[in-house]
Amino acid sequence: MTKQQENGLLLMWGAALIATAGSLYFSEVRGYAPCELCWYQRILMYPLVIILGVAYIQKTPRIALTALVMSVIGGGISLYHYGIQKIDALGNASDFCGQVPCTGQYINWFGFITIPFLALTAFIIIAGVSIYLLKTLKEETH
Repeated sequence: MTKQQENGLLLMWGAALIATAGSLYFSEVRGYAPCELCWYQRILMYPLVIILGVAYIQKTPRIALTALVMSVIGGGISLYHYGIQKIDALGNASDFCGQVPCTGQYINWFGFITIPFLALTAFIIIAGVSIYLLKTLKEETH
């Protein structure tokens, strides 16, 4: 494993760890109840902390495909969630959320940074580095 691959795994693990810690801070410290879409994003982000942490310790960049799949699905949910928060037409059509409305914005820093935006950012970092790792692994085999 190259130093770049090792750094990539560390970056992905760090992004997942910060996203997980942030979501726990918002719910457990600040008392913000997560909506249904937030739970789906958590289901995809939280395991990445363990999966990527173990991959970093074991020096296994091949986990990149698993991380890519989970981050693309999670990122898609985050993007949709962000859309229903910021685009009225989508927000009005989203009646499927449970007791906590998915259109709610506990934070709105600078007019655009919401909790789903933060999750999307972490998923994009993980997906981007996963793609990089997959390219480096493919180059090693040729």
